[in-house]
Amino acid sequence: MVSANSDWPDGRSDTRYVAPTVAQSVKILVVGAFGVGKTTLIGSVSEIAPLRTEETMTSASVGVDSLAGLDEKSTTTVAMDFGRITVSSEVVLYLFGTPGQRRFWDLWEGLAEGAVGALVIVDTRRVEDSFEVFDQLETRTGMPFAVAVNEFPDAPKYTTEQLREALDLLPDTPIVLCDARNKESSAHALITLVEHALHHPASQKALT
Repeated sequence: MVSANSDWPDGRSDTRYVAPTVAQSVKILVVGAFGVGKTTLIGSVSEIAPLRTEETMTSASVGVDSLAGLDEKSTTTVAMDFGRITVSSEVVLYLFGTPGQRRFWDLWEGLAEGAVGALVIVDTRRVEDSFEVFDQLETRTGMPFAVAVNEFPDAPKYTTEQLREALDLLPDTPIVLCDARNKESSAHALITLVEHALHHPASQKALT
């Protein structure tokens, strides 16, 4: 298979085609509340230029989308983000980022089809915003998930046990700390999810 490379501004190599050694492709959802860092994570880790469907927020969102704690946010995902990362010579992950606002949640069912699991990004400055995300994930998809706590500079710190209790997570649900801006940190969170999903019965059909 022919491959073509081009350089990113930050020095990354943009491999446009999947390596011929890849035998397994895995679809992953990246979900979370509004403004937690889903687009940032996919952009930091993707080996191809990510597809983004961001639109500038307007006055129409006033009273609909809460910007509490998000003073610098001016855009929002309205359909999905898409990226790709090769995690080994044989496995490639396709990343689908979902919109965070509730009014776009009808898109989740289509995006979830064929996915082995979801990485749920949480912002500890707004933990309560994640409750409905977990409900949505459990009622509409039933797929396994792992939690990535995006460590914003001004975010409060909690232990894994405190987070598990606050989010009402099962004992076997992985929780990892993550800097969504950092490629290695984001990749570690995604690999943690895949390893968890491999042992979950709901993922077996998607992996065949």
